[in-house]
Amino acid sequence: MPQPRSLPRLPSLLTLLAGLLASASAHAVLPEPVEQLMLAAHIADSSVGAIVLRGDATLVAHQPQLAMQPASVMKVLTTMVALDQLGPAFHGRTELRSSAPVVNGALQGTLYLRGGADTDLNEDVLRHLLEALRSQGIRTIAGDIVLDRQLFQPARPDIDAPPFDEYPAAYYNVIPDALLLNSNLLRIDLRADAGALTATLLPQLEQVRIRSDMKLVNAPCATWESGWQTADTVRSGERITIVLHGSFPKNCAAATSLNLLDRHDYLERLLRATWRQLGGSLGGAVREATPDTATPAGSRLLAEHASRPLPEILRDTNKHSDNVLARTLFLSLGSLQGDAALGSRPLPAVAATTATTAADIDAASGASPAPFPSTAARAEQTVRDWLQAHGIADRALVLDNGSGLSRSERVTPAQLAGVLQVAQRSPWAPEFLTSLPIAGLDGTLRKRFKDGPAEWRARLKTGSLNNVVAIAGYVPDANGVPCIVVAIINSEHGGNGAGRAVLDALVDWVARSGTPPAPH
Repeated sequence: MPQPRSLPRLPSLLTLLAGLLASASAHAVLPEPVEQLMLAAHIADSSVGAIVLRGDATLVAHQPQLAMQPASVMKVLTTMVALDQLGPAFHGRTELRSSAPVVNGALQGTLYLRGGADTDLNEDVLRHLLEALRSQGIRTIAGDIVLDRQLFQPARPDIDAPPFDEYPAAYYNVIPDALLLNSNLLRIDLRADAGALTATLLPQLEQVRIRSDMKLVNAPCATWESGWQTADTVRSGERITIVLHGSFPKNCAAATSLNLLDRHDYLERLLRATWRQLGGSLGGAVREATPDTATPAGSRLLAEHASRPLPEILRDTNKHSDNVLARTLFLSLGSLQGDAALGSRPLPAVAATTATTAADIDAASGASPAPFPSTAARAEQTVRDWLQAHGIADRALVLDNGSGLSRSERVTPAQLAGVLQVAQRSPWAPEFLTSLPIAGLDGTLRKRFKDGPAEWRARLKTGSLNNVVAIAGYVPDANGVPCIVVAIINSEHGGNGAGRAVLDALVDWVARSGTPPAPH
């Protein structure tokens, strides 16, 4: 896999960390306020891993080499590797391509909708792509429309994937693919007066309707979710009906977005509806590409869309702890390239913002298609190669999807601290730093650390799952010197805010540490 292209090789950070830990002072234990909160919450010392570094000094080192379930602080690793490997100018792409001629307003063959991990692909983008066809005089597509998701392998990782929890329709549980439109979400708007409930479905999909069996009740509108029950998807021929169940407050308006349809149905029906609204007609079918029927290498580009640049995607990923974006970035590390070569295989001349697949490289080089491991396996190797190139041992690291929404992923606090040290020295340090939530201001920290010494100063990625709470990032001390802070709790006693209080106490202690300068 490619070596990092933005940084010179550094001395072993893990060796440095080991030296720091060995020479740590007596203050390298957990601070007393942290220990007291742990004791009160019955959180055992053995369930906590933490490390705090100030330059070359170790302020706290409590089981820093312990492999732990990280929850969303795993995104620190994924986003930094993505930024360094793909570069800040990287964009995902969606393309409309064809090899067929246009005769009298009709495309005389197949149209390919090719996915390139475009995280901004939504119904508006799809409409603009199709409008570009109309502007070229194309009114009819005589052949099929092929949905090409082959950038990631398997192309449909959502099929037969076991649910993570009891809310498979929730956005955070969406499993991405290379042509994920609108995150496959249906927006359901609910409006009720004293006697009737109206449910509206957006976007409008061909032959998809919504029906409500919800009972109107006297309850505060703010509690509407408490009466929500799992919606059903009923198919009758070509028609699909979304059936809502549960109860809903009278005189209330609310909205939710859910992943309810198979993504082929979703994309096909929105594509057909939009093309028809633009005055177009389709003579063939809408079908999924296979490795043998993917977009031909010699096809011509008819329309394209590029996502926002990578630093903007990172801000959404880290500040809002977006699992779908993080998982897409992780898979992109196994399929997309910036300037770097893909392994030892020759890379054709491409711009840094171009999405390039293994098949593209084979075609450009004249090589015969070679068997490739899954995209996730290649992404994992990319991450491990990056860690090793920066002197961070990858022992004990377990990668699943790169988002932390996993019960199998493991990382040590020392490994995450090493990543944060690399980020500090990176040419892309400003881009990475601005992706992290700001204490008391935005993202997942907007309500934390209010009126404390870390407010507006600390930048921390948070993590939370059942029995897991975690933080990782940068906290300036009383002198304004940035400290690296990583702390993870894996304990059944960390719920109901108890674990978060422990981590907040550690951040508060770091922010107050040192001697503040005397006032002028």
